[in-house]
Amino acid sequence: MVTIHPTAIVDSNAKLGEGVQVSPYAIIHADVEIGDGTFIGPGVNIYDGARIGKNVKIYQNASIAHRPQDLKFANEQTFLYVGDETVIHEFVTLHRGTKETGKTEIGSNVLLMAYSHVAHDCYIGNRCILANGVQIAGHVHIDDWTIIGGLTPVHQFCKIGSHVMIGGGFRAVQDVPPFILAAEEPLQYEGINIVGLRRRGFTAQQIDDIKKMYSIIYDPHNNVSQAVELIKEKYPDNPHAALITDFIAKSNRGLVGKKMGRERK
Repeated sequence: MVTIHPTAIVDSNAKLGEGVQVSPYAIIHADVEIGDGTFIGPGVNIYDGARIGKNVKIYQNASIAHRPQDLKFANEQTFLYVGDETVIHEFVTLHRGTKETGKTEIGSNVLLMAYSHVAHDCYIGNRCILANGVQIAGHVHIDDWTIIGGLTPVHQFCKIGSHVMIGGGFRAVQDVPPFILAAEEPLQYEGINIVGLRRRGFTAQQIDDIKKMYSIIYDPHNNVSQAVELIKEKYPDNPHAALITDFIAKSNRGLVGKKMGRERK
């Protein structure tokens, strides 16, 4: 059974799954699909093109699938996808795609804290966390299990790898490769995200191997191409090595650097 508060405005063409709850003063437009068990909080606006999964929680005054802030956008049909079990807190703003990709995608089990923003044509993987006030520009790609600290902006077209932790209050203007901690200004490699990897079941050997791979990458005697070849030679069948080298191959903005002589343990 769908529960809609009398003050909410829900277009008759919107598709709402079983058990959806719509709170006071929420507005749901026509070209919207919402999965079973999802909660829509007070004052939430859900615009055309929203495709929301099951058991999602969207809290008060969030804006979902609104028009992209791109001057080239000509009101073409595009979409915003939100995966199952994702939590979207108050005043979050999520914009749908432009004709460049046609969509913005938010994965499953994602936590978007208050006032965070995801712009057009972005991809946010599964089980990511964007803390309060994180601002993601257009065309950013963030892989699974990544955490971005509060008030951190990410520049358009940046890529952030899986299992990354970026500290709060910094800014990302280059690509951040998988498994690392990143902090400081300018943003830089600070070591391996050991705590996060342990929590997710990585073994001590796997973590040690990843650390050695980054010792190769950030060795001042190697350029990036040389580092990639050395990693491929030393770890030919290692899936984590493949993830790192594939990420580097797709990098467009270059990797964050490292301050010499400094690495957190």
